[in-house]
Amino acid sequence: MMFIFVFVIWVSSNVVMCWVFQYCSVLLPRKEIRTGKENRKLNTALFWGFRNVRFLADGEENIGVGPWKNEISEAAEAPGPSNDGSASTLVLAANRTERPDVLSGFRRYLGGWDINNRHYWASVGFTGAAGFILAVLWFVSFGFVLAMHYCCGWRINIKKEGAHYSQRICLIMLILFTCVAAIGCILLSVGQGKFHGSVLHTLEYVVNQSDYTVQTLKNVTGYLSLAKTINVAQVFIPSDVMNNIDKLNIDLNTAADTLMEKTNENALEIKKVFNVVRLALITVAAVMLVLSLVGLLLSILGHQHAIHIFVVSGWMLVAVTFILCGVFVIFNNAISDTCMAMEEWVENPQAETALGNILPCVDQRTTNHTLIQSKQVINDIVNLVNTYIYNIANSDHSRDDTVRFYNQSGPPMPRLCYPFDSQLQDRECTSQEVSMANASLVWMDYVCKVSESGLCITTGRVTPDRYSQLVAAVNESYALDHYAPPLLSFQDCNFVRETFENITSDYCPPLEHYLKVVIAGLGLISGGVLLCLVLWILYANRPQREEVFVKLSFPIKCWSQKKNSATNGNENILSNTSTAV
Repeated sequence: MMFIFVFVIWVSSNVVMCWVFQYCSVLLPRKEIRTGKENRKLNTALFWGFRNVRFLADGEENIGVGPWKNEISEAAEAPGPSNDGSASTLVLAANRTERPDVLSGFRRYLGGWDINNRHYWASVGFTGAAGFILAVLWFVSFGFVLAMHYCCGWRINIKKEGAHYSQRICLIMLILFTCVAAIGCILLSVGQGKFHGSVLHTLEYVVNQSDYTVQTLKNVTGYLSLAKTINVAQVFIPSDVMNNIDKLNIDLNTAADTLMEKTNENALEIKKVFNVVRLALITVAAVMLVLSLVGLLLSILGHQHAIHIFVVSGWMLVAVTFILCGVFVIFNNAISDTCMAMEEWVENPQAETALGNILPCVDQRTTNHTLIQSKQVINDIVNLVNTYIYNIANSDHSRDDTVRFYNQSGPPMPRLCYPFDSQLQDRECTSQEVSMANASLVWMDYVCKVSESGLCITTGRVTPDRYSQLVAAVNESYALDHYAPPLLSFQDCNFVRETFENITSDYCPPLEHYLKVVIAGLGLISGGVLLCLVLWILYANRPQREEVFVKLSFPIKCWSQKKNSATNGNENILSNTSTAV
């Protein structure tokens, strides 16, 4: 009996160690960080869809020159400036990731959050070591006890002296720990469902952000391609600009296609991984619930041989739950590190960090250069329109000039407003100019009706055909002016900053909460079933003539005695009948 209580105390200490390790793993040797949003979580794998996107740095030789040169870069080490020698390097989540590094002889890892550093992953993996050690200790020690029980005849019995009182205590504890295991199964089922939903919701957000980026890039390439077809009176944009547009479109389309392909590929892989994790957790919850309830029933009914099957099954499953506990603690720390890294980077967006492996942006100098080039393109298109208005539409040419004469007449047509001055700074439109937003409406009053020969037969400065060409050019300028700022936001880190801010504020807290629920469920299951294993054997091997068992078997015995009496009565009647005959 003394051996039994010693063993129960030992396994109870294991359970306490499991709970302590779950709590301490989050606080594993590192300094306190008071940021207001500590321990927010997000799985690093959810953002790997952006890893292969790179914006081209200024000076890449394979990028087309001209107005849109340096728009996309493959060499930037973003987030943060790649060409500025004075740029500082920020170690993300440095204090939080200060853990023992198994690969470096358990020396402290000081490299901060870095998903490409194997020493970082070794330090994160160390946080789950307690779960793996508990699994090994439990598997070996309880396996040794079972071997001694079956091979050497060790018995776990309640002695007859005081058996009634001891059995009541044992039954109460068995029911209590079975309820604990059942509650753990419920928590695990609910927690894994919510956690899985939060992961998919976060993944959907990242994919949507990727789709937005891809669509913006494709919009820019589409309007750049359309710019090559812009002509007013058969005057096109210069051929060198067309060549630069072709080269730039290749780079933009490559970036968009790569981003879309990698995002979809990694999203599919992430879903597969978490579907497997979800299936494993559902299986553990269901099997453990059935195991604990059936084991309770068999131990109460005293089925000593059947209960041994459940004891062996529970022995192995408890080891599995300890392993899962360690795995989810690793998830917990990796996700917390990622969220904290994002939060710290948002406060220092221009520093060089390891987050460049997730979503890059380019330094401010390259961004300003790109903005200048885009403004020049818009001004070139406006200049093409105003050249036509000044030299042809508002000029009175002789009939001999068959190219520029179409019988235009009436008040002069207002010019299109240059949105930028000679220094490419924003400028206000004068009263003699029309903005790109309302140019098509204003110019409609200057359209004349034309004859079959194409000459104006009413007052007007432009024919319907030339009006359509002017409007197309204006729309092209307006579109470039509309879609260039979002593209620039990818480069000056605004888009990345907004994405990370939304993730840390809206998506990390639910993941943190449901991860804790899953870990709590695994802890309750492992602790409850672990103690139930001992109590199953103890209670199933109790003296079988106790009062409780007699009460349970009394109706069966009475029914059996009545059946035997009826059978004997029928035999006597048949015997008497035969004698009478």
